[in-house]
Amino acid sequence: MTRNQLKFVSIAPGADQAGLSKEQKTFNSLIKQIEKRRATLRDWEAITPHIQKKVLDELLPLVKTSQDMLAGLVRAMDQAHDLKGLTKTERRMLSKVIAVLAGDLAEKLDDAELKAIYNRHSDLDFDSELAANVDAMKQTVEDMFGLDLGEDIASFEDVLGRAQDHIEQKMRDEETRDSARKEQKSKQRKKTAKQIAAEEKARTEQAQLSLSIREVYRKLASALHPDRETDLAERKRKTLLMQQVNQAYEKHDLLRLLELQLELEHIDQAAIDNINESRLTHYNKILKGQIGELDRELLDVEARFRDQFNLNPFEPLTPKSASRSLAAEIKGVRGHIRHIESDMLACQDIKQLKKRLKLWHQEISMRDFDAELQDIPF
Repeated sequence: MTRNQLKFVSIAPGADQAGLSKEQKTFNSLIKQIEKRRATLRDWEAITPHIQKKVLDELLPLVKTSQDMLAGLVRAMDQAHDLKGLTKTERRMLSKVIAVLAGDLAEKLDDAELKAIYNRHSDLDFDSELAANVDAMKQTVEDMFGLDLGEDIASFEDVLGRAQDHIEQKMRDEETRDSARKEQKSKQRKKTAKQIAAEEKARTEQAQLSLSIREVYRKLASALHPDRETDLAERKRKTLLMQQVNQAYEKHDLLRLLELQLELEHIDQAAIDNINESRLTHYNKILKGQIGELDRELLDVEARFRDQFNLNPFEPLTPKSASRSLAAEIKGVRGHIRHIESDMLACQDIKQLKKRLKLWHQEISMRDFDAELQDIPF
């Protein structure tokens, strides 16, 4: 049955009724909230393959082209450094720009030629400086979190990865100890009559909720059991439907079970409209739990997407905005490539090189200033 053919669950006021009761209104409202979240999840499921394909087919090749061209620009700058017509000050400025760009790229690409260019224009050894910076970061992280990250750390990624592993293990150990302490206190402390009554009420309520959803499941399972069907085609149809029923039951997806009942005409609209208040109260609690599960699922989907594409964690994210962000990223990389092409042409003409050099140096100086601001402890 296609999505358009689904029969949606909703309580409709009867002609002889003044209006819906509070529980009936809550039921309809919860159904709408679930449908809204389901629709968003379907949108994510539909758009994710297209975004992944666009990333593989367009973004990643453009990023690779951009990095290769930037490496070519560094080599062109290195050759232009000895052109006649540059002053000593301009050569020093150009060396600073080359060192910054070559250092960034050499770390990303592990390119021996770029490392040599960096060494030549920075008067430092790239590998030694990187090792020193990694060691400094390791020491800082160890001091800050009271960790011992061990040896054989060769990169910033190693530092962060090992630190995360240690912190997560500490959190798991603390949770285990906290759980053990609570259990010990619980054993030592006698429960009051009020606490015992509250726990019993919660157990009874949970049993009633489980019973409500189990009753719907049993009716569907009884009608759809494929082993009772002799016709092969009908057995196959019932087997597929039974799989849907089992999946919905495992997830405590009451709404889907009710939808299946309507689709299979095991119940009609009148049955939905006349669910008694006591059962509605149980159903509404189950539906609220479903909304919580759907919210967690949506948060997981968004978190994975933000992490995969390095998106701002504080900006609202929807399937549509994700697609727009990717399009903007692709457009930005293409613009960056055009900018690099223009810079490479400038390296071939001394007059253009002098003009462009001031802009490059300003960009590098502002970048250094931003880095200094990040180090200010306020």
